[in-house]
Amino acid sequence: MLNLTPRYTSTRIDELPAALQPFAAQSFTLARLYAGRGITAPDELETSLSGLLPAEALHGVTEAVRLLDLAIDERQRILIVGDFDCDGATSTALMMRALTKMGAVVDFLVPDRFKYGYGLTPEIVELGIETFQPDMIVTVDNGISSHEGVARAQADGITVIITDHHLTTKETPPAEAVVNPNQLGCDFASKALVGVGVAFYVLGRLAKLRREAGKSTVQVSQYLDLVALGTIADVGVLDKNNRILVHHGLSAIRQGRCCMGILALLEQAGRDPKQLHAQDFGFVLGPRINAAGRMDNMRIGIECLLTEDWSTAQRLAQELEQLNRTRRHVEGEMRAQADSIVQALANKDDSDESVSGDSDNNASNDDTITQAISTAKASNAGARSIILYQDDWHQGVIGIVAGRLKESHYLPSIVFAPADTEQTDEDSAIKGSARSIAGVHIRDAIEQVAERYPDLISHFGGHAMAAGLTLKRRNFEAFVTAFNEVMAQIDDEVFAEQKFTDGPLQAGDFSLWFAEHLADASIWGHGFAPPIFDGVFEVLSFKILKDKHLKLSLRYPDVQYPIEAICFNFDNEAWDYRAKQVHLLFQLDINEWNGKQSLQLMVKDLAVVEHG
Repeated sequence: MLNLTPRYTSTRIDELPAALQPFAAQSFTLARLYAGRGITAPDELETSLSGLLPAEALHGVTEAVRLLDLAIDERQRILIVGDFDCDGATSTALMMRALTKMGAVVDFLVPDRFKYGYGLTPEIVELGIETFQPDMIVTVDNGISSHEGVARAQADGITVIITDHHLTTKETPPAEAVVNPNQLGCDFASKALVGVGVAFYVLGRLAKLRREAGKSTVQVSQYLDLVALGTIADVGVLDKNNRILVHHGLSAIRQGRCCMGILALLEQAGRDPKQLHAQDFGFVLGPRINAAGRMDNMRIGIECLLTEDWSTAQRLAQELEQLNRTRRHVEGEMRAQADSIVQALANKDDSDESVSGDSDNNASNDDTITQAISTAKASNAGARSIILYQDDWHQGVIGIVAGRLKESHYLPSIVFAPADTEQTDEDSAIKGSARSIAGVHIRDAIEQVAERYPDLISHFGGHAMAAGLTLKRRNFEAFVTAFNEVMAQIDDEVFAEQKFTDGPLQAGDFSLWFAEHLADASIWGHGFAPPIFDGVFEVLSFKILKDKHLKLSLRYPDVQYPIEAICFNFDNEAWDYRAKQVHLLFQLDINEWNGKQSLQLMVKDLAVVEHG
C-alpha cells in the first residue's frame, strides 16, 4: 500500500464544520475537500469582486496614487520598469494598458536578463534616461532591494514609485512611494499578491480617485485576464483574495473578453478558451510568455499582450511558440546533463562531504565541468540539496531545471550558469536559480549564508519556494559548503516527502459530471491544492504505451463500468504483469478523443496490492 497523508480524516457529515454541512448534501466529497483546505465558512469560497481586500490597507498606495495622478495631469513622462518573467510581463502590460487609457504618457523597459540582470539597477536607470528621458519611473514586480537604482534615478530628479511583492528583511529603498504587501510595516492582510496583483491594486485605487474627481479613467477590472495569468504563472498562493482575482480573469478569457495576445497564444497551443482552467495559466500560457525572457527578450511577450491587432497577435504568438520549442530543447539537454552528474556523483561519493570537481561524465562530454551535489547527512536523512554548475549551461532555463531536480529528488535545488557565457574565469559572475521544498524557506536559507559569509554572494532575492542569486565562479564550492551548513540544521522529517490524499471517492463520483463539477468548484493551485484521491482497484487489463506509459482498465466497488487510468512516464520494468489489485493515488481527468469525452484517472503513484 502507498504511504499517504490524509488532508482530512472525518468520514461523517456531522463531523464537518457546521457551515460546510449543507455542501455535503450535494457532494460529501466536495465538502471534505473544502474542509481539508481549511475552509470553515461559505464566505471563504465567495468569488465576488466585492470580497477583495480594500486597497487602502496597502502601505504606500495612497502616496503612489497621488503621484501617478499628478504625473498624468501634468503629462509627465512615465517609464514602467518590469521584470523578464510572466508576472513581470503581465504587470508591465497591465500598467501600460490602464495608464494609457487614463491619458498618461507612458512607455516601458524590461531589463535583458543576459545584459543587465534583474531589478532597477543603476545601469537600467541610465538606459531608461538615455532612451526615454522619464520624469517618473514605476517598477513592477521588482525594486524592493534596488537602493542603488533608486539613488541613481533620484540623482537625475526622477520620481520613483516601487511596486513589488518580493520578500525583504532590509530597510525599504527611499523611493517617493513603495507599495509591497511584504515590506516591513505593511499590514495588508494578504501577503500572497504577486507583482501583477500589486499593480492591479495600485491602478484600481488610481482609477477610483480619478473617477471621483471627474478625470479620465478606466475600469481596471477589465484587465483581470492579465492578473489571473501572472498570479498562476508566478505560483502565487491561492488565498481567498487571489482566488477571486483568478476566478474573474479566467471567466473573462472563457467568454473571449481578454487581450488578443492570450487568445492567439491559446490558438497556437490548440486550446479552446471556453475550456480553459486555472492550471492552464501555468502549463500552457505561462511557459510561452516566459520563453521570451528566457531565450530572447521579454519585449516580444509584452507586445503580444499589448497589441490590439489580431494578425500582429498571431505573429507574436507564433514567435513565442518557436522560442518555447527552443527552450524545451535546451532544457532537455541540460536536464539530461544534470541527471547524469547527480547520478555520477551519487555513485562516486557515499561520504558526508560535499562533492565538486571536474568530470566528463555528462551528456556534452565537455573538457571542463564544475559541479557539486551537496550531501550533508543527519542520521540517515541522506542528501540535503542539489547544487550544480556548468560553464555551458543556459541562464534562461536554470530555474526550470532546478524545479525538475527538486521534483524528481525532493530536495532544495540550485542550478547555476555563467552570467556571460563568454566569461567563465574564476572572477566571472555566475547566476543561480533555486527551487525549494515545503519546510525549507529558500530565500531565508540563502540570506543565512550571506550573513555568515558576507563575501560569498553578490546579490540574492526571492520567495520561500524560489529564489535567485549571483556569486563569483571561484566562490561556488564555498557556497555549496555554506549552504550545506544551513541545511544540516533543518529537521530530518522536512526532507521526507509527504504525499497527501483527499481520501477515497464514492462510487457515484466516478462520473464525467463530477469531474467537470470538481474542476470548476474552485480555483485550484498553489496553496489551494488540486484534489487528489486514492483507492484500491481491481486490474481488468493493462497496456504499455510507447514503452513508457502505463494504461489500466480498472474496476471499483459499486461502479458498474470499467474505469480507465493512465500513468505517464512509468518505469515499465517496475510493473508487475501479474498485478490483480493496485492502490492508486490519482486525479480525476476528462479524456477527449475523436470528439468524445470519457472519465480518466491521472495516476500520480501506484503500488501493487495483490498478485495473480
